[in-house]
Amino acid sequence: MDTSNLIQTVLIYALPVLFAITVHEAAHGYAARHFGDNTAYMMGRITLNPLKHIDPVGTILMPLLLYFATSGAFLFGYAKPVPVNFGNLRKPKQHMIWVALAGPASNFVQAIGWAVLLVALLGSGVEERFFIEMARAGVLVNLVMWAFNLFPLPPLDGGRILVGLLPWKQAHMVSRIEPWGFFIVMGLVIAGVVGALWLRPLMALGYSTINLLLTPLTALLR
Repeated sequence: MDTSNLIQTVLIYALPVLFAITVHEAAHGYAARHFGDNTAYMMGRITLNPLKHIDPVGTILMPLLLYFATSGAFLFGYAKPVPVNFGNLRKPKQHMIWVALAGPASNFVQAIGWAVLLVALLGSGVEERFFIEMARAGVLVNLVMWAFNLFPLPPLDGGRILVGLLPWKQAHMVSRIEPWGFFIVMGLVIAGVVGALWLRPLMALGYSTINLLLTPLTALLR
């Protein structure tokens, strides 16, 4: 892939990625506030301003370096985590599940939104490649974030959901993994385990679900 194509791809993905991480992090904060924790609100993190959620290294520098270094073969990044004090939640163990689930759920809703835009563009005869590819990128980015964050290992959202669902003893054992969870997940990603056994099956389910939901709209625009 040459440099001009790389730059064009970065521009296509920029807006979907910004929306995906901003709404994801804000959703955690909104859910936490709803269930009794105002930490994110007091720190100004319940906002749709992407600048509040961007980590200069994790959101910009690392993804760009990896993208250009591997010609798009491997990409990883992260945003500033929204601070949540689970002890402030009215029912910490139960409400932790909903706070953690809010982020991935917001990504799935966004994926549906981008898919609706894509169907509308194609159905109305729009041939501008940039906007069509951006809509496709929006679906892909959000489904990746939805599936990846649901991986059941702390500190990912799926790990917190698992902690909330397990009995206290087992939940405590799983929560002790968190300090090393990031490195374990990265190791599993590099080894191809997460992609083969988690991301691909879950994303296939996501695409199938969205296609099913949009069947009436697709039929209407034919």
